[in-house]
Amino acid sequence: MKAVPEMSPQELAEASARAMWNDDAASQRLGMSLDHIAPGHATLSVTVTEAMSNGHGNCHGGYIFTLADSAFAFACNSYNEMVVAQHCSITYINPVRIGDRLIATAAEVSRRGRSGIYDIRITNQDSVHVAEFRGHSRTVKGTHIPVEA
Repeated sequence: MKAVPEMSPQELAEASARAMWNDDAASQRLGMSLDHIAPGHATLSVTVTEAMSNGHGNCHGGYIFTLADSAFAFACNSYNEMVVAQHCSITYINPVRIGDRLIATAAEVSRRGRSGIYDIRITNQDSVHVAEFRGHSRTVKGTHIPVEA
């Protein structure tokens, strides 16, 4: 793939994230915010609402997974290549309460060829580790912003 002219890796990550965010209705409508983006890295956060609670009065694990998955997506798509999830897993460590602010911090572990591995740590506003997510990515055809031919 040819590089986008006159953009640093950070600028490319930011432009890719803007393009993705504009079409990411799920993350936006759940109240997530994109707090940080860099090549291979992303941080997203969300405040847990009552609508996200399960039968135990805690945050439903699916919402924690969704936050982590969104952070994973922004991290692995930060190189202006279309990348999708190939496999993901999550381990829940501590319960999350209504009103907690969750922070998902994604970091690239490996990126070779069309495959990548990303670890996402989810903490609450008090830095309590609540879950750990690992995502395996696969690059497909396409870019987020036009490239020079």
